[in-house]
Amino acid sequence: MGSSSEIHRRLGHPVIDIDGHMAEHLPTLAPYFEQEGLSLDHPSFRRLVPPYGGTDRSWHEQTPAERAATRTPRGPWWSAPAGRTIDLATALFPELLYQRLDDIGIDFGVVYPSLGLVFLHTDDERYRVGACRALNRANAETFAPLADRLTPVAAIPMHTPEEAVAELEYAVSGLGYKAVLCAGYVQRPFEALAGHDPELSRYAFWLDQFGMDSAYDYDPVWARAQELGVSIAFHSGFIGMTPYRSPTSYVFNHLSMLAEGQQSLAKSLFLGGVTRRFPGMNFVFLEGGVAWAAALFSDLVGHWEKRNLGALRANLDPALIDRDLMMEMMGRFGSGAPRLEGDPTRRPPEDESLLDEWAACGIAEASDIKARFAERFYFGCEADDPLTSMAFTSVNPFGAELKVMMGSDIAHWDVPDVTEVLEEAWEMVEHGWIDAAAFEKFTFTNPARFYTETNPGFFKGTVVESAVDRLLAGE
Repeated sequence: MGSSSEIHRRLGHPVIDIDGHMAEHLPTLAPYFEQEGLSLDHPSFRRLVPPYGGTDRSWHEQTPAERAATRTPRGPWWSAPAGRTIDLATALFPELLYQRLDDIGIDFGVVYPSLGLVFLHTDDERYRVGACRALNRANAETFAPLADRLTPVAAIPMHTPEEAVAELEYAVSGLGYKAVLCAGYVQRPFEALAGHDPELSRYAFWLDQFGMDSAYDYDPVWARAQELGVSIAFHSGFIGMTPYRSPTSYVFNHLSMLAEGQQSLAKSLFLGGVTRRFPGMNFVFLEGGVAWAAALFSDLVGHWEKRNLGALRANLDPALIDRDLMMEMMGRFGSGAPRLEGDPTRRPPEDESLLDEWAACGIAEASDIKARFAERFYFGCEADDPLTSMAFTSVNPFGAELKVMMGSDIAHWDVPDVTEVLEEAWEMVEHGWIDAAAFEKFTFTNPARFYTETNPGFFKGTVVESAVDRLLAGE
């Protein structure tokens, strides 16, 4: 098999990592927080997961009984590299990551925050907006000398379209960011609880995912991102949502939660018509793999075929029931049933304006789903996930090939040795699950297209610029 660096030397294309991470070095970050008037001792910062727990005290500050009573979920612990100290240092210091890229087998990397993901979801508006700005300013300066091989993402809070657009403007136009990370949801209190104890909103909330039934029109966010030339990435955790609330097991909370959160978000954007209204915008859902997307894509097609407006009218409209025949059958075969007054086949009338649940996404025929879903959505998959191969299976509706991209997840517990990332991804080729052409799409072609379709100059000045130019020229 060979090491990652040896595998890289045999490839005929570069490798682009679309989801590496950094472990924030707090002494570096602290001055930027102070400049925003924030304290690193803020309760929201002390949590390792967003504040879903029903208490202002973190998991570690509670007794077992308090954790059980509030169902405060156990978040990640022992979650950074430790056995290989050089890898921990690599996560902390981007310059060291830059120096080790050849040994890792990566030509160019897009780097995400770790604890910075918390900032996107805190309830405190001043802290949320200020923390994201502090992080963005810090990373813009830290990564500037490394731009030919590494680029950071800007953290974009999404509680309102206005705050999202404001940080997009500042990060892209002011700080020069080429890649952005948007919160994947906003927790909102139920309007029915207005005027009640505000503590209830810690337990009773709904998730706004910016498409279906959103509290706001988020189209200005997508429109401004498109004007600024940035594709949209989502990378929010789902721990704390039912059923991911075990107070004792992080493993229980972590299994499947990223996939479920991303699936819910994709449904919201698709059925809410976002990909119809913005056919030139790319969206990527990170770290959940692609198995959920293959299942959702197939399920969307199946649901449309049975529940499009024409099918409803032809097969499911209660007005189609032959009531005379039904009453005859009830007389013959339902004699033992209790006698009912009136016509048991009648149903309450449905609002005609709500019958077509596909209206927002503009689906006229099943193949439109491929254009709205498989062409606009990308999926970040970790190197050791064999189910990435599902992106290339002929079982997908219309033979669609889902757009997967490799994310190393460097800096997190599931990468105990950063030099084995590419090696683990290549195992799919060795096992015959995908071929070398699919591997090239996974590690180079799809990432290149994801970024350049919204910003043709994304890779200008980087070590992969010439390779990307040849790709776009069809060579």
